[in-house]
Amino acid sequence: MHAGFGLLDRLGARRPLVVDSLLALGYVGAGLLLGQEQPPAGWRSMDMTGAVVTALVGLVLLARRIAPVEVFAASSTLWVVFIACGYWPVVNSMPPLLGLYTVAATRRRRTSFLCTGVVTGIWVYAGIGNIDNSSMPTVIAQAVLFPAVVLVVGRGSGALAERNRQLAELTLRLREQQEENALRALTEERVRIARELHDVVAHHMSVVALQAGMASYVFPTDPAASRRALDTIAETSREALEEMRRMLVLLRVGQEGQGDAPAAPDSGHDTDSGHDTGGGQDTGGAAYAPAPGLDLLDGLLERVRGAGVEVTMDVAGPPARLPQGTALCVYRVVQEALTNVLKHAGPTRASVAIHYAPHSLVVCVTNEQGAESAPDKGLSPGLGLIGMRERAKIYGGSVTAGPRALGGFEVRLTLPAPTTV
Repeated sequence: MHAGFGLLDRLGARRPLVVDSLLALGYVGAGLLLGQEQPPAGWRSMDMTGAVVTALVGLVLLARRIAPVEVFAASSTLWVVFIACGYWPVVNSMPPLLGLYTVAATRRRRTSFLCTGVVTGIWVYAGIGNIDNSSMPTVIAQAVLFPAVVLVVGRGSGALAERNRQLAELTLRLREQQEENALRALTEERVRIARELHDVVAHHMSVVALQAGMASYVFPTDPAASRRALDTIAETSREALEEMRRMLVLLRVGQEGQGDAPAAPDSGHDTDSGHDTGGGQDTGGAAYAPAPGLDLLDGLLERVRGAGVEVTMDVAGPPARLPQGTALCVYRVVQEALTNVLKHAGPTRASVAIHYAPHSLVVCVTNEQGAESAPDKGLSPGLGLIGMRERAKIYGGSVTAGPRALGGFEVRLTLPAPTTV
């Protein structure tokens, strides 16, 4: 495939030389054939000298793209020699005109007009050389009209070629810009997916780790509590797998149209119960479930309570229906904030406050100072805090986080007022 493209490129690069070679040979052949005809009165028949000059006039066209002005000068000079020898000027009139066309298409206007004047002068010179058999008004009209037409056509062709070149460059730049935009979008999408995976893994694995430790600790003395912890681990692990599967399915091409799509999840599954009701069933259908929103906050808080944090939620103001992206942003910020409470504060009390104001939506997650917390842990600018701020920035909001005056930590998310549906 690449070899075929290389051959086409080489043929494309040689095409001008092939065209000019055919033109040169065509003009030489046409000139020699025309020279065999009986010339008008006052002109001599073409002999070997005339044939050699005719061949030279045509062959110089081979270099017309490389040196247009030089080729025009050479062909015009040979044409003058041909006329001075008494041969019929029409036999070799076309190569200089083609040279004039090339100069007009590729060189500046001043040079083009100068070459046009040269052709006009040679035409008049040929008429004067056979003035007894020529009509000077006709000669002058031809000397002005023919070069002028070639000049106009050549200038127009040159302008068109320049526009095509500029369009080709613009197309190339647009293609490069599209590739850059696609690469930038790909990078942003990878960052978004990485942020999603971080939120899912960090929260759920924190809950699993704490529940596993508690189950191991209380197993000899309180088997029931250990059993509840194991149920929470199973539920949390399954939800993490479902969320990760949902995100990864988005990266697959043609998944929706395949006949082997995963089955729908068990309709009897209760995310708030904390118990595994379908551990043996395929939950792949959850990959198509919508992204988490405010309707899943209760389940999130229930898992955090099961991990040893007493957390409450308070909603103020008339609730508004949030767009899916905004709802996901709120869910992830609350999830990350509570995950940090589990990591750094240990068993403590926390609260989630959602305030629907006329012009903004404010979500505040606070916790009291835990017995196991260190004063500076919450201030660490890790990926979680960076991810929360980036999420809020996407939707025109902001996130602030820092220690409270009375102890503990506070995370505050502020978003513009959502559109009520």
